[in-house]
Amino acid sequence: MTWADFWALIATLNGEATEESCQRLAEELSRRPVSDIVGFAERHAEALYCLDQEKFGTLPVVDLTARFGSPFPQSSDVFLYARCAVVAAGQAVWESVFFDADKFAPHTSSECDGEWLLYVPDKAYELATGEEWDRSTRYCFESYSNRHGWPDLRD
Repeated sequence: MTWADFWALIATLNGEATEESCQRLAEELSRRPVSDIVGFAERHAEALYCLDQEKFGTLPVVDLTARFGSPFPQSSDVFLYARCAVVAAGQAVWESVFFDADKFAPHTSSECDGEWLLYVPDKAYELATGEEWDRSTRYCFESYSNRHGWPDLRD
């Protein structure tokens, strides 16, 4: 799947990864060949992997504070869901955050959760084949897996 095809499919979310919008995307994707579902999963994982960087992961949750008003850090799950929200917001937003990390910050909000986007490839595969998909992708999208994005993390 080309990046253009991936971003065109993401555009069907209208900027948000809600349960409903992600269900529609999974249904749309399920009507395509399985190779497109696999291609979508690969692009999605790569897009998330590219966002797996210290400059984004160390941003605090914008609408929460810890004790005594200190910044509330993102957990690994919150960081993953924030990256999904950036992808769901579309190609222009995804590209813009690399030039200005402050554009990532709104997606850390407790009100902004892109988790549903994680399940789109699996749901599309299940709809298309009737089977569960035990999949892996070239890029790991789990938080802190991009060693280039987190140069101070040690193995």
